[in-house]
Amino acid sequence: MVSYKELGLVNTREMFKAAVDGGYAIPAFNFNNMEQMQAIVQACAETKSPVILQVSSGARKYANQTLLRYMAQGAVEYAKELGWERPQICLHLDHGDTYELCKSCVDMGFSSVMIDGSSKSFDENIELTKRVVEYAHQYDVVVEGELGVLAGIEDDVCAEKSNYTRPEDVIEFVNRTGVDSLAISIGTSHGAFKFTPAQCTRDANGHLVPPPLRFDILHEIEKKLPGFPIVLHGSSSVPQEFVEIINSNGGALKDSVGIPEEQLREASKSAVCKINIDSDGRLAMTAAIRKFMVESPDKFDPRQYLGPARESLKQLYIHKVKEVLGSAGHAE
Repeated sequence: MVSYKELGLVNTREMFKAAVDGGYAIPAFNFNNMEQMQAIVQACAETKSPVILQVSSGARKYANQTLLRYMAQGAVEYAKELGWERPQICLHLDHGDTYELCKSCVDMGFSSVMIDGSSKSFDENIELTKRVVEYAHQYDVVVEGELGVLAGIEDDVCAEKSNYTRPEDVIEFVNRTGVDSLAISIGTSHGAFKFTPAQCTRDANGHLVPPPLRFDILHEIEKKLPGFPIVLHGSSSVPQEFVEIINSNGGALKDSVGIPEEQLREASKSAVCKINIDSDGRLAMTAAIRKFMVESPDKFDPRQYLGPARESLKQLYIHKVKEVLGSAGHAE
């Protein structure tokens, strides 16, 4: 058993309270390797933004849970080296789907876990979520639950269609489970292909324009759970400049589309205090790597292409915390 406090990490309890009161959202950035972790820490240390390092079950399989734990501990020390005296860094399990996985993460030093029982019946979801909460809270680890289903594919998360969160269910769910935050479905979606062309319109440049988020559902949930931390998954914006770089350098991303940043700005001013962003980071790194490979076919040192990819990712994250989520300057 390793306590996250021994690693220098924090949970999200105070983070979320400050975000809800301050009208901004905490970035939750997924990482699988060293370069991604470096980019996240560099961006958040430079902007003094609290941050959630997210690890999916796929990342645990890819990178090894022990290495990820020590990378998170290293992230705290690295942030201090960069001049961030009191880093606010949380290590979070993204989309845990079993009690055993969540328990393992708590035991390995995670400061936050998500138990995703959204594919189960309402009562089964409550039963599973409550069990995780009862274990995690013994160690001051916070728990995120989910009501509603997001469509899309990302790592081990796959759903063909979404089901919006029912506002009439949220009070009972929160009261019976004791969760610390709630992920809801209001029209976001996992991956870089969040919507089909049939669901969208097109702008003057031929880019897909997705249907708007269901802010009416969000506002109804806020009325029922005033001040309670709300989470949005699947909130990448899929920047078309990265898509175009990828496609012009051998890629084939057709009709990729994300959530417009102006809608995420609006959401971050509400009770939505955690916004998950993964696909945008993948696109930023892939665009930089593809461009380098095409322009420098004689190079073979991984540092030569991973360095620019890391810098592209860092700049993306600086933009997100400053211009979209509003979290910059809230972790001095």
